[in-house]
Amino acid sequence: MNKNNFVVIMAGGIGSRFWPFSRTSFPKQFHDVLGTGKTMIQQTVERFETICPKENIFIVTNTAYKDLVKSQIPFLTDDQILCEPVGRNTAPCAAYACYKIYRKNTDATIIVAPSDHVILKEQEFERRINLALDITSKNDVLITLGIKPSRPDTGYGYIQFIEGATETKKVKIFTEKPPLELAENL
Repeated sequence: MNKNNFVVIMAGGIGSRFWPFSRTSFPKQFHDVLGTGKTMIQQTVERFETICPKENIFIVTNTAYKDLVKSQIPFLTDDQILCEPVGRNTAPCAAYACYKIYRKNTDATIIVAPSDHVILKEQEFERRINLALDITSKNDVLITLGIKPSRPDTGYGYIQFIEGATETKKVKIFTEKPPLELAENL
């Protein structure tokens, strides 16, 4: 396992789209949504335990959720739980975590992942994450993983890429949460 691999798990959202199941005081990432005996954040952490050392797993969350994170992921130290006083979305969350990690390891290769994704093909996911880590450790690039949408949706981002023969593609355009008319054509 590469000691330079790090993962940042974003767990500060309030889960408003899952209301009333998800509440501000107890959002969806802290629930056992699939009835597996593990919460979404626990499943996410486990998914990355084969990819990076446990001490290289960081959770960025709201200050209000620090105790929930500690109770559900007890091996984390206080230094691994990065608390934001108020949520500022993905870019500031990632920048904050990358700054903290860079101070620890200037050779870090970092994955930023949400705490609430359901991954059904875990071996394929791990293969692609390891491919991305290998590429980014040798090149000065960012990699984003995406899935082909099953329907147009205004709640997600869309990646348009340049066709090529390799498994990895160059991004042409990324559109965050497009209007429905645009999502239907992407």
